[in-house]
Amino acid sequence: MTAAPSGSSVTEGHRTLEVRWLLPGQLDAAVAGWFGRFPGETESREDSYLVNPVLCGLSVKVRAGRSFEMKIYHGTAGMLDVPGRAHGRIQSWQKWSFPVGPLGQDSDAPSGWTRIRKRRRLSRFRLASEGIAAGVPRRAGEPGCTVELTEVRVRDETWWSLAFEAAGPADLLLGALEGTAALIFAQALPGGAELGPGDCRSYAEWLSCNTCRR
Repeated sequence: MTAAPSGSSVTEGHRTLEVRWLLPGQLDAAVAGWFGRFPGETESREDSYLVNPVLCGLSVKVRAGRSFEMKIYHGTAGMLDVPGRAHGRIQSWQKWSFPVGPLGQDSDAPSGWTRIRKRRRLSRFRLASEGIAAGVPRRAGEPGCTVELTEVRVRDETWWSLAFEAAGPADLLLGALEGTAALIFAQALPGGAELGPGDCRSYAEWLSCNTCRR
């Protein structure tokens, strides 16, 4: 991994509230259709996460070989509860990022790092005076929430994830997150599935558990 060229600026750390569920198996087409009722964009990329040594309260990754990201965990900010639909822990994070070169050209990740292939759909929401506006990216300084539905490949395993990330003024983060979740879960998941706290974790926590099992 090479550092950013001289003169590049580090993105100022910003606070987010996040909820992520990770479940084993391939992403079901019915779930993709359920999420697809909102406008969005798709992308495929590969991220590399630092898993050894384990850094408690930190998440370190190289995003798509282009930016280095570090997130500091600031604790739980309560529970997101949509009765009969979803229940999960709201995590508070602070994030910094800056451009870097790739970790390396080999197919295997360098020692201590794990590569994850992601194929995801992103939908963006903005908290406005009249409520949550779907498909409207937030402008700088405005409250909003990004929701992603992702199929994840790590080693020989396939998982899928649904995640919410609210950003903007600190006093409006919770409202943006809860309002977006209410809109997303206004329609139940296919088959009446319910997302529970047992499947709610960050990528860093999930990778740590997977590493310990091996």
